[in-house]
Amino acid sequence: MHVRNVKYLGYHHFREAAHLSCTGDLDLYEIVKAIYDTCPDTYIRPDHGRMIWDEQGRPGYGLYDRALGAAYINGLWEAIDKDRKAAK
Repeated sequence: MHVRNVKYLGYHHFREAAHLSCTGDLDLYEIVKAIYDTCPDTYIRPDHGRMIWDEQGRPGYGLYDRALGAAYINGLWEAIDKDRKAAK
């Protein structure tokens, strides 16, 4: 799964947003929860990274932002996993 968040800008127009749900129009918690519930053995990768903190590289492949996205998704996964185990 290639997981990302986007900000809706109108019909057929959007911009990629950071992974936090509050930065875009998608609820990443619900998306990760759906993946956890339906296909937990799949691979998940964060979206293309933005070039942040004066990073140099090819646009869309910044290391720092992708690392932040991976950490965020991992945190969501851990929270959902703990919630599911506590409910049993």
